[in-house]
Amino acid sequence: MLFKYRALDKDGHEREGSVEALSIDVAVTTLQRRSLVVSSIVPVQKQGFDLSFDFLQGVSNKEIVILSRQIATLFEAQVSALRVFRLLALEVENKKLAEILTQVADDLQGGSPISKALGRHPKVFSTFYVNMVRSGEESGKLSEIFGYLADYLDRTYEVMSKAQNALIYPAFVIGTFIVVMGLMLTLVIPRISQILLDSGQDVPIYTKVVIALSNLIVNYGYLLLIAAVIGGFFLYRATKTPSGRLVLDRFKLEIPYVGDLYEKLYLSRIADNFSTMLQSGVPVVEAVDITASVVGSGVYEDILKRVGEDVKGGASISDSLGRHAEIPGIMVAMIKVGEETGELGSILSTLAKFYRREVTTAVDTLVDLIEPLMIVMLGLGVGILLAAVLIPIYNLAGSIG
Repeated sequence: MLFKYRALDKDGHEREGSVEALSIDVAVTTLQRRSLVVSSIVPVQKQGFDLSFDFLQGVSNKEIVILSRQIATLFEAQVSALRVFRLLALEVENKKLAEILTQVADDLQGGSPISKALGRHPKVFSTFYVNMVRSGEESGKLSEIFGYLADYLDRTYEVMSKAQNALIYPAFVIGTFIVVMGLMLTLVIPRISQILLDSGQDVPIYTKVVIALSNLIVNYGYLLLIAAVIGGFFLYRATKTPSGRLVLDRFKLEIPYVGDLYEKLYLSRIADNFSTMLQSGVPVVEAVDITASVVGSGVYEDILKRVGEDVKGGASISDSLGRHAEIPGIMVAMIKVGEETGELGSILSTLAKFYRREVTTAVDTLVDLIEPLMIVMLGLGVGILLAAVLIPIYNLAGSIG
């Protein structure tokens, strides 16, 4: 929330400005840490439509990867935490991230631990990130922890980028297909259908279906668009509820080929998160709970929460995971070996590498299947549409000749 303030600096000069904070108390505390005596502070009320495009100033995963690497390097150089965040706030190009780093530095100057200061910005620094930093503070290995985080986020970014980039071409083909079909049904088919109807000849059933579909879109297209927007809005709202999100996540896992990709992606994330935290000294139960909160799937989140409860009750991780069909047997068996040998972190790291390779292979296979399938569908759709109108026109020309 944005607050507008008036204050006196340490030289007695009046200053005005604005500060972003979660509440008015936090805003006052932030200003006091800047050696300002606040005389008045009020929240800024937004009026009308906000056209500032602030929503475009998000913080990407790539920026967090680079930031973590820079923090690790500066800590290794024995630079103080406060100076690290002050320097990076001046160096980063993203204004939103610079503002957040400045707030973190202000909190550090006020005596807050790094993990607590980062935890006040959950949209940028996840629960996993904050808990990793907390473990680094407790063990005195902050530079190593930020190095771990940079490596982990780099791996995650690489896997997610590959999966997202693989969908660009199919999305382009599908978009092209929809545009071509829409233009033909709204611009081409109505003119040709009028010629066929005026001729008085009997047209095939498939041509009648195409003409009826064209008339529906031309006459009621705006209603269909409004219905689609309203339906999409309510569907989006439904997926934001716990039950709706769970249904959507289960559906994603049941889609042929795509579900297999999602499963391997989540298993890779579970193994990588868990391995990174265990090797950083985070307790097992806490590592399970944190992994559940950041896995990104309601299905696996529910499984990990149950595993966490079982582990608190004295059960082993492998036995608890083995009760859930969504967890492959090979993963359960390797975790069991890791528990018995005391090398659970190393075993999970191996599993994470295995599933990352599986994700890469699944993405490549999916792309190889989708590309020809999309081209065939585009060709068939346009071909059927053209045949539905050209064959009657050909017959009409033959009867006139």
